[in-house]
Formats: sequence, C-alpha cells, structure tokens
Amino acid sequence: MGFLVDTQKEGGGHSWGYVRSLVRRKQVDSANGQQSQGPHQLAKALTVPHLVAIGVGATIGAGVYILVGTVAREYSGPSLALSFLIAGIAAGLSAFCYAELSSRCPSAGSAYHYSYICVGEGAAWIIGWALILEYTIGGAAIARGISPNLALIFGGEDGLPAILARHQIPGLDVVVDPCAAVLVFIVTGLLCMGIKESTFAQGIVTAINVCVLLFVIVAGSYLGFKTGWAGYELPTGFFPFGVDGMFAGSATVFFAFIGFDSVASTAEEVKNPQRDLPIGIGLALLLCCSLYMMVSIVIVGLIPYYAMDPDTPISSAFASHDMQWAVYLITLGAVMALCSGLMGALLPQPRILMAMARDGLLPSIFSDVNRHTQVPVKATVATGLCAATLSFFMDVSQLAGMVSVGTLLAFTMVAVSVLILRYVPPDELPIPSSLQERIDSVSFVCGETKSSGHAGTSNSSQQPLIVKSDASVDFPVIKNQEALGCWVSEENRRMVAGWSIMFTCIGAFLLSYAASSVTFPGLLRYSLCGIGGSLLLAGLIALSSIDQDDARHTFGHSGGYMCPFIPLLPIICILINMYLLVKLGSATWARVSVWLLIGVIVYVLYGRKHSSLANAVYVTTAHAEEIYREHEGSLA
Repeated sequence: MGFLVDTQKEGGGHSWGYVRSLVRRKQVDSANGQQSQGPHQLAKALTVPHLVAIGVGATIGAGVYILVGTVAREYSGPSLALSFLIAGIAAGLSAFCYAELSSRCPSAGSAYHYSYICVGEGAAWIIGWALILEYTIGGAAIARGISPNLALIFGGEDGLPAILARHQIPGLDVVVDPCAAVLVFIVTGLLCMGIKESTFAQGIVTAINVCVLLFVIVAGSYLGFKTGWAGYELPTGFFPFGVDGMFAGSATVFFAFIGFDSVASTAEEVKNPQRDLPIGIGLALLLCCSLYMMVSIVIVGLIPYYAMDPDTPISSAFASHDMQWAVYLITLGAVMALCSGLMGALLPQPRILMAMARDGLLPSIFSDVNRHTQVPVKATVATGLCAATLSFFMDVSQLAGMVSVGTLLAFTMVAVSVLILRYVPPDELPIPSSLQERIDSVSFVCGETKSSGHAGTSNSSQQPLIVKSDASVDFPVIKNQEALGCWVSEENRRMVAGWSIMFTCIGAFLLSYAASSVTFPGLLRYSLCGIGGSLLLAGLIALSSIDQDDARHTFGHSGGYMCPFIPLLPIICILINMYLLVKLGSATWARVSVWLLIGVIVYVLYGRKHSSLANAVYVTTAHAEEIYREHEGSLA
C-alpha cells in the first residue's frame, strides 16, 4: 500500500506536528523541474579550472604563512609535513562524501541542501544557520587580517593612508578598520558582477599566491642544500614531541583544508556537475595538500623548529639567511592569500541564503537572482554589509573557533547523508500543493512497489497505491496480511540500516567525547570509550553485513561519482569530525549555542510556518515521477 501524507494537517500546535516538521524532507531541486527557472536561475558558467581556482583560493589562505611556525614549534617539529599529510587525508574523506552528493544533488546550498534531502528540515536548518555564522565571521576575520599585511608592503605599520588605517575610538576599547570594510565592499561588488567574472578574478589572485609559494619552495630548497638543512640535524630527532605531537599537529592544521566546501556551494552553476565537481574538489584538495607539504618540508629544514617566529615563520626563515628582499615577496603572497580567502568566504553564503529562501525558511527577497548577472545580488549585498560592518568594528580573532563549528557540523552531516543515501534513501517525495488536482485526477493500478519506513507494498488490485492519511495516523495500517511477505525483508533491511546509522553516530560521539575529556575519572572515561566503541563497531559491522539500497543508483542525478569504501569511509569521517568538534572547547560552544538558540527561535516563528513543504503531500518516488509526467504532458 502506498502512502500519501498531507503535511498541512499536522494537528495545529500539537508537539507531534513540530516533530514532523523537523523530519520532513525535500527532493533534489534539479529533479522533476523543481530547480528554479527564469528569474531564479543561476548562470551555468563554471568548468573544472574555475572550480580548482575556487577550491585552492578558499583553502590556501594566510594560514600557511602562520600555521607552519605555530604547529612546528608546539606540536610537530620536523615532522610537520607528515602532520599536513595526515590532515589532508582526513579532509579527503569528507571530500569523497562531498563529491558524491554534489554530483548527485547539484544545487546551491551545499551541506544544507544535502541535509534537507537526506536527514530532514530541522537538521538542514541547523546546518544552514551555522554556515551563515561561519562565512560571516570567517569573511570578517580574513578582511581584518589584510590591512596590517598590506601596510607592511607600503612601508610598515603606518604605511596606509590615514583614511584606511586603523583608529581607536576615543573613550571606547574599539579599534575600527576602514581598510577591511572597503575590501569587503570591493569583493562584494566583484561577486555581484557574475560568477564567471568573480571566479576569473579569484583565479588571478590565487595564481599569484601559488607562484609565491612555489618561489618559497624553490628558493628555500636552494638555501637548504646550500646550508645543509640545519633544521633536520637536531639531537631531538624527527619527532621531538613524539608521534602524539605529530597527530596533535594534524588536528590543528586540519582547519587549513576546510575551504573546499566552497566548491560544492557552486554546484548549480557548474556546466557538467556530474563530471566536473568531483574532479574540481579532488584536484583542489590534492594541489593544496601538495603545496602545504612542500612548504613545510622546506621551512622546517631551513631553521630549527624551536627558533621559528610563530607569527612570520616563512619570512623570518628567509631573513635569517640574509634574503631580506624575499620578505616583501612573501608578504605580497600573504596579502594575495587573504584576498583570495576573502572571496572564498563571501562566495558561498549568498547561495546558502538563496537556497534557504527558495525553501521558504528565510524571506523570499534572498532568493531573487539578477536577470543580467544571474547571481543572487540581494543576498550577496546582505552578506557583504554584515561582513563589512563586523570587520569595521570588531576584532573577531577571538571568535575564529566559531568558524570551525559550522564546517565540522557540515562535514559530519554530509558523511551521515552519504550513509542514508546508500542504505535508506528517501522513497517518498513531496508534491507541491499546486499539483493537487493532478494528484487527485491520476489513479494508479496497483502493482509491485518498493517501499520504506512509512509505506509497505501490496500486490492486491483491490487497494489504491496512494492513500490520504489523517494527521492522527502515524503510519499506514497493513490490512492485507498476504501483502506482508513481499515487503517484510526490505522493511527489516531498512530498519536495521536506519538504527545502525543512528548507533554509529551515537557511538562516535561518546568515543570522541570520552577520548578528549582527560579530566574525567579513569573508570568513567574508559566506560564511555567502551560503550561508544562498541556502538560504533556494531553499527559498522551491521552496515557492512547488509545490502545497500537499489535506489542509490537512481536517486537524484544518476551516473555521477560514487564514494568508495562504504560504510567504512563515511564512518571514519564522522568519527574524526566529531572528535575535532569536541576539541573546540566549551568557550567556543557557549558562543555558538547562543547563535543556534537564535536560529531555533527564527525557525519556530518564521521558517516552520513558511516552509515550502508546509502544504506538500508525499507520494512514493515512482508515483511522483508519473504525476510530474502527467503534469508536463498536460502543459504540452
């Protein structure tokens, strides 16, 4: 028996209605003509080189010019390159998951969009709201870091004109930064010109940055061979802080790889997303990891790790070898890296806002796309205004940890979404209320139909395949006992898979929390580790023992990239990301919780009521496709 739910009949203010709104899922935007057309259509202009420019530009920020010193001094020592390699592999796990979902669901919104399709509206809202915070603070922090580096190029801290230099407001502990705000407005104007134009500009800036890094690698290698690689000839050996220090360094530099999700946010603007998105994500991550490792190998060899300047490690390494002129070139590279990172931070947020507005969770003004430039200009301007205001008035460096929360939550949800897509993909699709007449007019002949969590399958020709259900009915009642045999095995498989995914996530959280909580009593800590590890292992074994769902081949856009090593790879990805989330600290989570609480209030007061799924009805996938075919036929 098929099953149709009218979500409008949720029972008013009853708590069950709120729960159902949190778990309602949408279909892939680009399926069945659901992706916005006309005034809401983004330009299809990006190819692999554009995506690599976006990914490398958003990933290789100024962190490489600072991280190598801090991590080498405190954690890794000469083994810094291995720390970057391990962090790159860990980031690659998330990249595999992103590659599959972006090619199957090529729409604006990135992790927000995937969460809405696979998990539900509540999880999608949290991810989208957290990403808004991430990109706003990230953009403001990057802009704030450009002006001091720019001043060095023009002769020192006081090198900028007075109108652009930092000033402290008399009587207040506030240092305003006009240069940061101006740079944000320039980048915002560039993004409003069009995706191809802004990506071309980002490609130029990124190319300059890469050339500077190549100079560091080549010139540094020459100096190293000339001076005998003093940084590697130390009595402390290759692992002065032990192997544990190397892994601690990996956890720190992991955040230097988190820019590649900007590539996925442009999925709707890619000409051939099934092919280009996985290639673009993979090449960007490979190039970034290679550059990070080569720079690390050179710099830690030029100067002992304990003698590095934590603020300007690369510049000081060259200055110690009497190459003062190279400092200006490296400073130029840092400025280019910051500018490229600023573009990478401000590019995704308008598309997140647009995707949420399309779904009705935010006001529709953010979904407007300019007819001439084919970019969400209003959302872009709003993003620029917020980031410029924040960068002008606040030193947001103390809020930098909040940037990582949104990224790690997105990485975790993307990995969970891959597991759901493979084992329990949605088999019911929402049909807009505008097609209610078409739904009512189409009668189906009962046949053998695959079903999932809310629906069974009946071979009886006496029953309709679509049944309207009253809100008081949570699940359909199977009246024909003979029908039970044809669906019970599939139902059990999906049930086992669903519970296994949930146990895996709970186990990963308990294991991560207990492993990172060194202040816990030994017995409690080991007990939590044992429980978490057992749940994680049980979920992995269960998922490895059952078949994946056949619908995985046809869900969304078929023929795209398929993530390998399922379910092991996504589960490792979940574990790593949860561990890093727990390690961010209570102060960071306290700040983020305030923002998430505001998000919950906004969702309850606005998003839930205005959601595009508020009036939707759900039918099985096969019947939804038939309804759309009938609708398109009637329009023709």
